[in-house]
Amino acid sequence: MTKLKPGIAELRQARGAGMGLLPAAFVFSVFVNLLMLTGPLFMLQVYDRVLGSRSEETLVSLTLLVIALYGMMGLLEYARSMVFGRFGARFQTALDERVFDAVVRRSLIPRHRAAPSTGLRDLEAIQGVFTSSAMSSLLDVPWTPIFFAAIFILHPMLGWLSVIGGGLVIVLTLLNGVMVRKPLGEAQGHSNLANSFSEQTRAASEIVVAQAMVDQMRRRWQTLREAAQGHAMKAADRAGLFTNTIKSLRLLLQSLSLALGAWLVLQGEMTPGGIIAGSILLGRALAPIEQSIGQWPQIQRARTAWKDLSELLESTPPEEPRVALPPPAANFVVNSLTVQLPGLRAPILARVRFQVLPGQAVGIIGKSGSGKSTLAKALVGLINPTAGEIRLGGATLDQYGHEALGHYIGYLPQNVTLFTGTVAENIARMHPQPDHAKVVQAAQRANAHEMILGLPQGYDTPLHGNDSVLSGGQKQRIALARALYDDPVLLVLDEPNSALDFDGSLALNRAVREFKASNRAVIIMTHRPMAVEECDRLVIIEAGMVQTEGPRDEVMKALAKNAEERRVAPPGPPQIAAPGRPPQNANPNANPNRAPDAGLNGAPAAPPQPRPAPQQAGAQSQARPVPPQAA
Repeated sequence: MTKLKPGIAELRQARGAGMGLLPAAFVFSVFVNLLMLTGPLFMLQVYDRVLGSRSEETLVSLTLLVIALYGMMGLLEYARSMVFGRFGARFQTALDERVFDAVVRRSLIPRHRAAPSTGLRDLEAIQGVFTSSAMSSLLDVPWTPIFFAAIFILHPMLGWLSVIGGGLVIVLTLLNGVMVRKPLGEAQGHSNLANSFSEQTRAASEIVVAQAMVDQMRRRWQTLREAAQGHAMKAADRAGLFTNTIKSLRLLLQSLSLALGAWLVLQGEMTPGGIIAGSILLGRALAPIEQSIGQWPQIQRARTAWKDLSELLESTPPEEPRVALPPPAANFVVNSLTVQLPGLRAPILARVRFQVLPGQAVGIIGKSGSGKSTLAKALVGLINPTAGEIRLGGATLDQYGHEALGHYIGYLPQNVTLFTGTVAENIARMHPQPDHAKVVQAAQRANAHEMILGLPQGYDTPLHGNDSVLSGGQKQRIALARALYDDPVLLVLDEPNSALDFDGSLALNRAVREFKASNRAVIIMTHRPMAVEECDRLVIIEAGMVQTEGPRDEVMKALAKNAEERRVAPPGPPQIAAPGRPPQNANPNANPNRAPDAGLNGAPAAPPQPRPAPQQAGAQSQARPVPPQAA
């Protein structure tokens, strides 16, 4: 027996949550289809008995009986639709949380981050088929042979006409599925890309408008929409051809059935009532097939969604339950960490090694593109190491799990994102009922309390995601409070003062100093000197590898010394370059009138003298000299 793929197995398990309702739907379908015989039987009785006997009492009785039977059929149809609706609701409820988590976790994978995420829409598409008339049509299709058999009872020639015509309808239905499947899938794919691109444009509306990119973005979006529309029109044209052909064939078959029935009546082989009864039975036998044709785009969309959803669930399996570990000490060890993403030849990080002890702050310094942000994501468990290990409190990060790890490590990313809710809810990590005491405490530890009180409604100020009235620095300080919420033992700050002014930088340094004083640890990724003022040790990273590591003052002196040596060193003799290759000591982008870059990322023209940091009221210790400022 072939073992099911994990994604398919999860979908079938979720579908099984509502399987207990299907027997009721089947029973309702049995009675609904039996009651479909009411019309043909009524016509037989009217033509063969009422008209022959001219009995008005019989006509009234039959009419009242038909009204009651059709009313019962309507109630059963309604009950069946309610059953299917609850079946679809149970399926969606069983997978809602799982699919949401899978969509979020899959977006952490770089190759999937930019791709359109359709997981939740796929789930709705499958649930929509369960609640549509497509399910009713599928349960009615097995009754088609029974209606054909009833036509054979009227007369074999009518039965064979129905079977031949029904066979043609079924063949056309199958051809419709084959011919429409590919363009429908391509239309859906291009539509997803267009929707994703429009959402990206909306999220970056400020830069799009400010840089006069509206026309270009609209053209790109229109190209995707036109491609989707072209495939959709192709699918619609093919589906329309088959739909109208089948409809015309059904009407023709009913007319041929009437003509054949009339000829049989003239031959004395059938009663007049059989003419109408046979036509009604034939129409009823072909109705589920015709309805399936009308629902085919929705069915095809659900089939594609089932496949895509199974791949999503398979690529992001649920996290295995782990033994709950006690809160760790702020002892953080990175040992030979290597990170290489799929599709890249060289690793982004290679054999990175350092340690952070309780009460320490370590600064990770490097140029743009040196791997700082990737390292930050690896340190908080967002990227799995290709080799090496990361340990917090003696245990590797994967032993905690993302949920527990998020409580122990506070993370401030380089690109701050706030969510729709109040300031307090954002600090409380979107908890529906924030602990107000913990929210205020986190804001105070981030030295953002006074700033938040200055907002229009304080902690209750509503935010609309990133589209709010807050400045970049205010967002960054609220995000720092969010990182400090829930009392973490380690802070990982990626460019924490990139949007802060001088006062904000002082508040950040004071928050780091107070956090260290509580015997906890801080890791700061930066290229700004002021951000390392509270760092005890520095790690210089270049091209994903550690170049220097040691006490802050020693590393800063070594940097300044190396920069000075490079500045005063006389240029070497010009070297003869090979054809098409510049000399080894030549810089093709150098500007002879420009002084060398200064600061942590480059060689200064002359090492600036350290200046004392401004005194902060209430500071517990004398401020240390600020490292050389970048030019």
